[in-house]
Amino acid sequence: MGVNTDRTRAAVNAGANVHTGSVTIRALKLLETFTAERPELTLGELSRRSGLPLSTTHRLAQDLLEWGAIERDELTGRFHVGLRLWETASLAPRGLILREMALPVMEDLAQVTHENVQLGVRDGHELVFIERIRSRDSVPILTRVGGRFCLPATGLGLALLAHAPIYIQDEICAMPLDRYTEYTLCDAGALRRTLAEIRQSGIAISDRQITLNTVSVAAPIFDKGGTIRAAISVVVEAHNSKPRLLTPLLQAAALGIGRMLSPYSIHTAAKDDFRTDAVKQSADEYHH
Repeated sequence: MGVNTDRTRAAVNAGANVHTGSVTIRALKLLETFTAERPELTLGELSRRSGLPLSTTHRLAQDLLEWGAIERDELTGRFHVGLRLWETASLAPRGLILREMALPVMEDLAQVTHENVQLGVRDGHELVFIERIRSRDSVPILTRVGGRFCLPATGLGLALLAHAPIYIQDEICAMPLDRYTEYTLCDAGALRRTLAEIRQSGIAISDRQITLNTVSVAAPIFDKGGTIRAAISVVVEAHNSKPRLLTPLLQAAALGIGRMLSPYSIHTAAKDDFRTDAVKQSADEYHH
């Protein structure tokens, strides 16, 4: 389950310059036609899905092939995202670098709770899932790494939105909000009150907003300078949830990851010290 990114793509396309910028924008437009549901596409499909003429698509595809941004299957002739593009994307500080720093803490949190643990960042009006860990007997979830979702309906999104710039909050509150269940926050006034409560409590709870059998509890992750960088959540089964008991675990995890995001404390010792002293010391309260 995800969100429609047509508005985002329209905004990008609207900013295309008909001179020097147009080639770059068209190439990016071609790349964004690939999705998790359609990871392989023919030349004709690339043309139709991007809205570009076939001749332009062919020329851009050749350039992208030469650079390694896309690759072509020799048997089927279909195109897919190339390894070199993945290598470049891995350098994104809000992507794989953040994931690598957070993963040890997420693993500890999953081991303590035996539940789903997720990590996400805000991109405009949307939540992007950077990593997730699913425990063996945890409730099934519909998210995927790299997937997007609307901010107000998720625990991660609420934690991020509560600390987003005011103009972002105003824009989202002015938008029609999608409803997934009877509990989904769709009223702007209720959403604003919820965001204020999150800023005061330091924890966000999305109670059956996406599916009727899940509750998501999330905490914002701030770097040493106090800038929000991401959010971490635990997703539990609704009828057996202990959202308030998860609060100290999540806040400890968020604090530890935030310390690692600081340029003054990114080193292995900080990770190991935190794993011993924070998440695991909070585990007794959760289990008892």
